[in-house]
Amino acid sequence: MPPQTLVFALVSFLHDLFTIIWMGGIVVAAAVFLPAVKESLGAGPQTKKVMSAFQKRQSVWVYVSMAGLILTGLLMNNRSPEFRALFSFGNAYSTALSIKHILVLVLIGISLYRSLVLGRDASAPAPARERLNVQLLFINAALAVIVLLVSGFVAALAKPLSGG
Repeated sequence: MPPQTLVFALVSFLHDLFTIIWMGGIVVAAAVFLPAVKESLGAGPQTKKVMSAFQKRQSVWVYVSMAGLILTGLLMNNRSPEFRALFSFGNAYSTALSIKHILVLVLIGISLYRSLVLGRDASAPAPARERLNVQLLFINAALAVIVLLVSGFVAALAKPLSGG
């Protein structure tokens, strides 16, 4: 197996792993963990405490995954001859990839807002802040699923480099 193939396989694996950690964590938190905690503990201070601890612990993994996705994504960009440039809409492949990148930037923005602003903003009333935090979690979960769908189109539209 050529070294290029091994490197690409490793980079692809890491990209998928970082995607699972970040986006899978969002979807599991929204679809499984939050409802289970609310069902078990009710909508009181204990639920808030558990969710806050979960978000704090998960945020470390999210930040590592964001950085890893950016690095591995940049390494993967040139894998297809269809790639033109970041945020290029010159062909179907580049358009799908650009849409994916835009959605990921929105996901990053929402994630950072939830952890760095909402997590520390004591000026907003607690119920309103918590409601917004949960709404943004569900928005991010939906965006994560859409990113995975668009990634499927990117993979389907990719034409591998010859000889690699």
